[in-house]
Amino acid sequence: MAALGILKLSFLLTSLLPTSNLINSNVGVFPPTCNRIECPSYDLIDSGDGFEVRRYNSSVWISTQFVDDISLVDATRTGFLQLFDYIQGGNDKQQKIEMTAPVITEVKPSDGPFCASSFVVSFYVPRENQANAPSADHLHLQKWGPTYVAVRQFSGFVKDEDVGEEAAALYASLSGTVWLDAIEKSHPGADTTEYIVAQYNSPFEFRNRVNEVWLTFDPKDNFEK
Repeated sequence: MAALGILKLSFLLTSLLPTSNLINSNVGVFPPTCNRIECPSYDLIDSGDGFEVRRYNSSVWISTQFVDDISLVDATRTGFLQLFDYIQGGNDKQQKIEMTAPVITEVKPSDGPFCASSFVVSFYVPRENQANAPSADHLHLQKWGPTYVAVRQFSGFVKDEDVGEEAAALYASLSGTVWLDAIEKSHPGADTTEYIVAQYNSPFEFRNRVNEVWLTFDPKDNFEK
């Protein structure tokens, strides 16, 4: 059993290693991983050139504390190890929990190119565990109500030098929409630059890889069509 756990860990960690992207961004691609393991459910609210807007249903996530690093890839790997231990039984109930997708990394960018940014890495908690999810030292449960997210997709393996460009492209694609107004009202000032990177695939899928950049917001007005 120990050998199986190590093999699974090796398999999953490799998905967080950087390499080149295969194609450029688009939207509307359903991650093949979500046909095999559980992913959070959502409704598609709107789509446009280079973006879509989703409303995620209420959900629970298990999250790390802030990880300070100059590399999103390295910070995600650090957080992934803590969360993998949690789903393998390293929690207060010694309960094993199924792997889900995506692995998300919340990004709070630094003020300079050689300063550490802050990252929070999270796993989606399966529906069957959400009502009574176990806790663990140095991790915390996040309970999301219905959550609105603007999304841009890109393929390949996530690299540090790409994610900021993808986030900027998402922001630019929303220009002139009510969605950008909602994002800026929800995240005034410096918080507007915060975003989430979502990774779905196993490391051996070199085709049809799906990653996403998310900008969350609170629709205080009725933006739905």
